[in-house]
Amino acid sequence: MSAKTNQSALFTLTTVFFFWGFVAASNDILIPVFKEAFNLTQGQSQFVSIAFYISYTVGSLIYMGISLLIGKDLVNKMGYKNGLVLGLVISALGTLLFYPAANTGSYPLMLSGLFTVGLGFSLQQTVANPLAIALGPVKTGSQRLTLAGGINNFGTTIGPLIVSFAIFGTASSGSTNMSIESVKIPYLILGLAFLLVAILLKFSSLPEHPEAVEESTEDTASSKKSALQYPQLVLGMFAIFLYVGVEVSTAANLPEYMSTKLGFAIDEIAPYVSLYWASLMIGRWTGAVQAFTDNMSLQKLLRFLAPYLAFGVFLLVNAIANHDLTPFYVYGLIILILIGADMASKGDAARMLLIFSILGIIALFVGMMTTGMVSVYAITSVGLFCSTLWPCIFALSVRGLGKHTSQGSSFLIMMIMGGGIISWLQGSVSESIGIQNSYIVGVACFAYLGFFAWIVKKRYSVQE
Repeated sequence: MSAKTNQSALFTLTTVFFFWGFVAASNDILIPVFKEAFNLTQGQSQFVSIAFYISYTVGSLIYMGISLLIGKDLVNKMGYKNGLVLGLVISALGTLLFYPAANTGSYPLMLSGLFTVGLGFSLQQTVANPLAIALGPVKTGSQRLTLAGGINNFGTTIGPLIVSFAIFGTASSGSTNMSIESVKIPYLILGLAFLLVAILLKFSSLPEHPEAVEESTEDTASSKKSALQYPQLVLGMFAIFLYVGVEVSTAANLPEYMSTKLGFAIDEIAPYVSLYWASLMIGRWTGAVQAFTDNMSLQKLLRFLAPYLAFGVFLLVNAIANHDLTPFYVYGLIILILIGADMASKGDAARMLLIFSILGIIALFVGMMTTGMVSVYAITSVGLFCSTLWPCIFALSVRGLGKHTSQGSSFLIMMIMGGGIISWLQGSVSESIGIQNSYIVGVACFAYLGFFAWIVKKRYSVQE
C-alpha cells in the first residue's frame, strides 16, 4: 500500500477527469438546441443524455465480456495506463462523427457520436477512479477522488460557456441549421485534445499495476469469486445510478424550467447551467482540502478559501464571456452552508454522504415551492450538495475488494447510465405534473443515497 500520495501521477491522471466534465456539462446546452432544431418533446430531447450515459453501461458490458473471453480481467491484463490511453482513442473517434452529423443535420448521428465518446469514457472511468484511490493511503482515497472531481468540474464550468459561444456566438439565434453546424468545430478540437492527452499519459509515471489493487494474501484465501459478493458494492451500484441520475437530471431540466416558467431565452441560460456545474467544483475543492495537507490549522483556513477560490474561477470565466455577474454574488452566502456541512462531516465518507443527501432534499423542496431567482438558486445549489457524493459512494463501495477492484469499478461505472435514464424520467414526468414539480424525482434519489450511507455504516463492515 502506498504510504504517501504520488502527487505527479495524480496530477497527470486528473486531465481525463477534466474531459468527462467538459463533455457532460456541454450536453445540457445541446439539449435545448436539438429540441428546437428537431421539434422534439422535452422527453425526446433527453435522448442526448440517454445516448451519452447508456454508453457507460454498454462499455462496461463489453469490458466484462472481453474479460470472460480471455479468462482474465481486461484492465489487469492490459494495464491501467494502457486502459486510459485506449479509452481516450475511442472517445476521439466519437468526436469525428460530429462532422458528418452537423453537415447533414442528423439527430441520430449526433447521438451516435455522443454514444461513442461515452464508450471511451466508460473505460477511462473504470481505470481512473480506483487508480486515484490507489495513488496514496486508503484513508484519504475519497479526498483524492474529490480533488480529481474538482478538476472534472472545472471542465463542467467552462464547457457550457464554450459550447454556447460556439453555437450562439457564431450564428444568428434564428438560424437553427447554422447553430447545429457550429457544433462540429469544438468537438473536433476536443478529439484532438483526447489524442494529445493519450500520448502524454502513455509516457507518464502512472503505474500499470498499482499496489493497492493487486491480489493480496487475504484475497487468495477469500472465498469470494466476484465483486458482486460484496454487499457494499451491490448497494453502491444503485447509489451510483441514482446519484448520477439526480446530478445530471437537475441540470439537464434546468433550461426547460428557466425558459418556460421564468421566460429566459435559451442563450441566456448558459451562465446558470455553468453555475450549477461550478457548484460541484466549489464543493469538491472544499472536500479535497485533506488531500493537500495534514496540518489541521491549514485545513481550517483552506476550507474557507478553497470554495471561494473556486467561485472566483466561475466569476472570472463568466466575466471573460461578458456575462452580467450581478445575479451571482448572492450565491456566496449559500456557499457558507456547504462549508458548515463539510466541517460537520469530519472527513468521514458515510457521514458526509448522509448530511449532503439531506441538504440536497431540502434544496430541491425549496426549488419546487418557491418562484423566481430563489428557485433557480435553490436548484443550482443541488450542485454543491452533489459535489462530494461520487467519491464517497465509490470509496465506500470498492474499499476492501482487492483483486476484484477493477471488476467492482466496472460495475459501478455501468450504473452511470442513471444520468440518462433519470433525466429522461424527469423530463417525461414533467409532461404530466410540470417541470418544476418534476424535481420530486431528484428528492427520491437523494432519499436512497441517505439510506445507503446509513445502511453501509450500520450493517456492513467496509473492509480496510
